[in-house]
Amino acid sequence: MQIEHVAIWTRDLERLIAFYQTYFEACPGEHYVNQRNRFESCFLEFASGARLELMSMPTVPDSTNDIERQFTGIIHLAFAAGSEENVERLTRRLERDGYRVVDGPRRTGDGYYESVVFDPDGNRIEITV
Repeated sequence: MQIEHVAIWTRDLERLIAFYQTYFEACPGEHYVNQRNRFESCFLEFASGARLELMSMPTVPDSTNDIERQFTGIIHLAFAAGSEENVERLTRRLERDGYRVVDGPRRTGDGYYESVVFDPDGNRIEITV
């Protein structure tokens, strides 16, 4: 078994596509639009074959979770940057471009070298080796 894809609701599909394309080398597929219920989606594919589905529909309510705190459910997406230097480089680039670094880069107690940033919608993105 393997995870086929993970999906994220967003209010701004194009903004999230651009973020993952720019910083994580995602390749967007074709947009799907259902005019009847105003649902839109786009699958992004990564070099590893992993996919991320970004979805938008005006009737989906905003999350009430506090992004500053941890909560139950899916809490982050992790991307392997390949080396500690790449983790540091990408983290600095995201910070320079105005994205909030939540933590790191640092070595965790279980041995990971990682940083955590927020994407444009406040989703936690872990960048690790």
